[in-house]
Amino acid sequence: MADVTTPTVIGPAADGDLTQDFQQPDTIVEEQHHNHSQQPAAAPLENVPPKSRNRRRLFRGLSRMSSSSSLAQTGRARSASTPYSPTGASLSCIALSSSSSPFAPSSSANNSTFAFPPLSSPTTIDSVTRPLSPSPSPPSTATTPFPPFPHSQSTNAIRKVDLSAGIGSAGTTLGKVPMPHDMVRSASLPLFSPRPKKTFYQLWNNLPREIKVQVFRLLLPKDLIRISRVNKQFHKLCYDGQLWTTFDASEFYQDIPVESLSKIITAAGPFVKDLNLRGCIQIDKFQDALLMASACANLVNATLEGCLIDFRNLDNLLKRNNRLAHINLAGLSSVKNDSCLTLAQHCNQIEVLNLSWCKHVTAEGVQTVLEGCPKLRDLRVGEIRGFDRISVAKTFFETNRLERLDMSGCTDLTDEALGVMLHGVDPQIDLLTDRPIVPPRRLRHLDLSRCSRLTDHGVAKLGYCVPDLEGLSLGNLTTLTDAALQPIFESTPKLAYLDLEDLVELTNTLFSTTLAKSKCVETLTHMSISYCEDIGDVGMIPVLRACTKLRSVEMDNTRISDLTLAEAAGMVRARAVRTRIHKHRPSIGLSLTVYDCPNVTRTGVREILSRNAEVLSPQKASQNGVSITTPNNAVSAYTFPTEIIALKCFYGWQMTVDEHNKRVLKGDFAAAHRLERKWSDFIQANEEAGVGGRGSRRRRRRAREAQQAHVDEEAAGGDVEAGAGATGMGIGRRRARTTACAIM
Repeated sequence: MADVTTPTVIGPAADGDLTQDFQQPDTIVEEQHHNHSQQPAAAPLENVPPKSRNRRRLFRGLSRMSSSSSLAQTGRARSASTPYSPTGASLSCIALSSSSSPFAPSSSANNSTFAFPPLSSPTTIDSVTRPLSPSPSPPSTATTPFPPFPHSQSTNAIRKVDLSAGIGSAGTTLGKVPMPHDMVRSASLPLFSPRPKKTFYQLWNNLPREIKVQVFRLLLPKDLIRISRVNKQFHKLCYDGQLWTTFDASEFYQDIPVESLSKIITAAGPFVKDLNLRGCIQIDKFQDALLMASACANLVNATLEGCLIDFRNLDNLLKRNNRLAHINLAGLSSVKNDSCLTLAQHCNQIEVLNLSWCKHVTAEGVQTVLEGCPKLRDLRVGEIRGFDRISVAKTFFETNRLERLDMSGCTDLTDEALGVMLHGVDPQIDLLTDRPIVPPRRLRHLDLSRCSRLTDHGVAKLGYCVPDLEGLSLGNLTTLTDAALQPIFESTPKLAYLDLEDLVELTNTLFSTTLAKSKCVETLTHMSISYCEDIGDVGMIPVLRACTKLRSVEMDNTRISDLTLAEAAGMVRARAVRTRIHKHRPSIGLSLTVYDCPNVTRTGVREILSRNAEVLSPQKASQNGVSITTPNNAVSAYTFPTEIIALKCFYGWQMTVDEHNKRVLKGDFAAAHRLERKWSDFIQANEEAGVGGRGSRRRRRRAREAQQAHVDEEAAGGDVEAGAGATGMGIGRRRARTTACAIM
């Protein structure tokens, strides 16, 4: 085996100069041995046996093993292509010096050559950086040619090694081979370290606090309280005052415990501007309610209706919030006249105040608020006692700042007190018109319903005194007649809301001659004449013709008939612009309440249903004078309604009417037509059945005929008047059929 490990030297002659041979670029080149005849003949060696053929075969096998791709399958990386291991701990390269290698250079300066290490032992980084050590030279001084490699023509790049720095004069040792700069790595880090993937919690922790608060702002208050139990960070964010600038507990006041409610208000008190504690009755049971009330100091809107807050906490809350503009204290038993004094002294910026149903407040407390709050414009004092005092009424007249006044249920209000509110004490009278000469009132909404002591003399004083009046409610004033309302209708051109419920003394003349010809017909949108038992078609038909902007009419328990319903349907049909877009969804344009009206029959109800689902051809629309819009994307020659009537009628018909409206609002006019016809046939069959069970055979026969008629109509659904253009619209032509005479 000594012959096998004999080194093969590649380099200059033994007696040459090393410094002259390294003047060219330092590159280790493998010699080509394909043509042995072109190689210079080596000098014969003495006492060396001739090289056998087996030795060459061994070297070829070793070289083939080093360049074969099959070694990669055993876990060893190829040194020519990927010299680095996956972990970066070793490096496969050519060592220029080794203490144990027989191919190391000779210790003599004349025999200094370089050779390849054995292929069976890979070289690590430590062996590369270790300095070259001298080794005994082989017995022969001649250069032995290296056996040829079968893959010598490979395109692998040749690595250049700089050895000039380690080569000096004769006898010196070679220096270290430097590592490439891009391969230098720390011993503790891998060569290719993957970037760690960030988790959701890492991303959330890196976000600024402002962004976190904005994310939490999208949650509902109930959800914020729930997620506050996740961790401490969420707990701090959920109770951040910036999230509670508007606190509305009216939706979850029954589910939130008083401790959480107190904690939220205490923590977010300086930030809260809109506070709604409507219905929170648990506040009175909490001992620290005073601290909770003291925490809020920047309130602008506060609603405490139905809240069991005591007088001390309420007084402290009012004193600390001098910027209150809207406060609702309706129904609080803790509100007294002293609370009104606190409002006047500390909350002089109030614009809207609701003291309705506060049983411990009287008209004197309301007078104090009027005098101390110069910006008050909306006052609601329903069911407050003591408004028969002339001094209080005089304060109302002198301030003249109110735009909305709600005095519903004030049974102490008299005609004299109302006259002082409107005209003052001893006003100057105009001789020509016999009217007081006073500045007009700024009232826009006035509610005097259930003021039982008012009569025609007091209500008539509203005429020519409130020109800006838009809403008037006089319900349950059963003693009023036409004389009280006639001057009001003549002098209120902006009237839009009119409530005359349960005024049984009104007649048709007031509506047909006064209201239908007044200036308010252009603005009137809501009218209620429920329980006006003397009002019928004579009074309502002129009103429906004149008031084309009506959106809601309540006419239950009156004498109207089907004619009024037909007039309402015609009014909506005339004012609403029809469209040719089949996919357009109509909306509710008028709401009618006609239940408990004895003169309303199924004929009027069916007229409403038929007009709601009416689909007209262009010829019929032009004949009826209906306005039509022609958009660019029109898809049908037929016209469809854009407004319908929502009807509230007899309870036995209401389910059918609601289902019909549901189909029309979805745009399914064919289904609405079928429902209307089936319902009409059903009502007719029931009417012909008789009373006491008589006519059962006729009822069954009529039911069978109606069922067969609908089956035939479903089969001929594609037959339409104008051709196939309206096939999907359900405008099928009814098939002729012979039925029995209803009389016979």
